[in-house]
Amino acid sequence: MSLDPAFVADCPYLADGVFIDDIVRVDREASIIVARMPTHADLPITRHQRVHPTKHPRHVSGGLMVHVTGIVGFAHGYYVLDLRHADGWTGYGARINDARYRALATVDAPIEIECTALHVRRGAQRIMAKYAFEFRQNEKAVYSSEQTAWFVKVED
Repeated sequence: MSLDPAFVADCPYLADGVFIDDIVRVDREASIIVARMPTHADLPITRHQRVHPTKHPRHVSGGLMVHVTGIVGFAHGYYVLDLRHADGWTGYGARINDARYRALATVDAPIEIECTALHVRRGAQRIMAKYAFEFRQNEKAVYSSEQTAWFVKVED
């Protein structure tokens, strides 16, 4: 599947920096969004790994997964909180409260990413959100975290 072109156009990253290819589910009432991330050997950082079949198998970089939490957090802002970058809203990661790499994410199957807003505090020009992320590949947890992000309304 493909992403909504309006979402991609509003994203503060170019399409090549988005790294998700589908929004699988949006539950506005529960404040949850689920996205899919394709995996392959040519992903950034992953393509530069020195691969050994047992000592260092090719895998999705942990740093790239942290970047993708920002993209999925942006998607939560877009689809659940109705924030638009075009309207001046932008988001930034503020803190990784807890992160766990539970298993290597391989390059043979997509990763499903669930993002749940645990708490959202809204102001007129600033929103703070605390998120729980769960990355699953072939039904196995590969990464989980709790992270805090700020969305701010920037006036020209």
